[in-house]
Amino acid sequence: MVIVRISCRVFPSEDKEKVRKAVLNIFPDASLEETDRGFEGEAGTDRFCDLIRKQKILDSTRSMMFKGIRGGTITLHMNKQVAFVGKVSFTEPKTILGTLQMSIDSEDPESVIDRIAPRTVDGEEVRA
Repeated sequence: MVIVRISCRVFPSEDKEKVRKAVLNIFPDASLEETDRGFEGEAGTDRFCDLIRKQKILDSTRSMMFKGIRGGTITLHMNKQVAFVGKVSFTEPKTILGTLQMSIDSEDPESVIDRIAPRTVDGEEVRA
């Protein structure tokens, strides 16, 4: 079973609704709950998968996902400002205005990575 969790901190200088829109631009089916720190919830990966293909960033996504494996969890951090305009851009976890964090729990993280961001050869997906 694969569980995708989304979390995004909202800082006092940010507009809460713009942060919500940024999250929903990448994860439109997210079931977001407002917390005292920001937003949290679960989501699917369909739109995320579409965006990384459209932006032609499968290789960098794959690399960031492998880099983010800790046990049975894959963690990715994305730029909230870029998400606001409907694009995916990976960033370091500690940034001034925080990140949009995606955590994927799975018993087999490598197979999740192969499904979301398959290997490429000359820019084309390689399916096993």
